[in-house]
Amino acid sequence: MAKKQMYTQQGYQELVDELHYLKHEKREKIKSDIALARSFGDLSENSEYDEARNEQAKNEARIKELEELVENAVILDESNIDTSVVSLGSTVKVKNIDIGAEFTYDLVGSNESNPMEFKISDQSPIGAALMGKKAGDKVEVSTPGGVVRLEVVEVSRTQG
Repeated sequence: MAKKQMYTQQGYQELVDELHYLKHEKREKIKSDIALARSFGDLSENSEYDEARNEQAKNEARIKELEELVENAVILDESNIDTSVVSLGSTVKVKNIDIGAEFTYDLVGSNESNPMEFKISDQSPIGAALMGKKAGDKVEVSTPGGVVRLEVVEVSRTQG
């Protein structure tokens, strides 16, 4: 049995949208690609056919993975959350005390995290340290790059 995973409403919707795209649009395109490749003749030496079948296998594997994620998703109910405290679904502006730079993070479920977009998991070192904090609170976080000292500047709800 798969583990239940917490998602923001936006993260859950992105899963559903990707699943719909792969099941309907991409499946049809791959089906067309396979039919076209078959028309080229001998399948034993047909690289277009092999490529289309490989793409089909990857697509079906991702569909299966997404179906499982959607089935086991728990969607965060943001309606009754204290917006002044950092929690899943929060947008947090922090100041790095040592260098004076400010960063804004969205706290998301682990399957939604994308550090390049400043979406960090509540289970990451920084995310876990920020959970439950309010504006003005300071934290020290052990990261792979060393200890980082942060001050929470502002807490708000992530806008989907």
